[in-house]
Amino acid sequence: MADEPILSLEDFLPYRLNRLAEAVSRDFSKLYRERYGLTRPEWRVLATLGEFPTMTATEIGTHSSMHKTKVSRAVVELERHGWLTRKTDDADRRVEHLALTKAGRGVYREMVPVANAFQARLLAKLDEKQRDAVMMALGALEFAELPLQGNMPAEQ
Repeated sequence: MADEPILSLEDFLPYRLNRLAEAVSRDFSKLYRERYGLTRPEWRVLATLGEFPTMTATEIGTHSSMHKTKVSRAVVELERHGWLTRKTDDADRRVEHLALTKAGRGVYREMVPVANAFQARLLAKLDEKQRDAVMMALGALEFAELPLQGNMPAEQ
């Protein structure tokens, strides 16, 4: 038994990246949950449509690495709030093009400086050399691990 390989999770990169991403995401989620009552999937859909004005649910799922059921539930809630509209595709009635309403764009515009300030506070914990190294390493890993079609995450 002494010769069996042991995996130290504390040194295992996927575990460390996941643990850090979860902690950062949890901290940021407090801001949009308190202000707007949004869940993480709802925030991700809102933010994705804020950046890319019209997308399908499938495209949002691919871009944000969310399962289609999470995207679907988020779309329903954002629509219920009056922050999202659906337009059926003329060529394929099964496809809906999603976009933020004027109110949804307003929520997005209000959250952009909050998100940027959150990121600035997070990066301020590092010196310039560390920030550059982190951003470069993340970019290299994303390029290596994400599909080449625009380096977007694969749908889960």
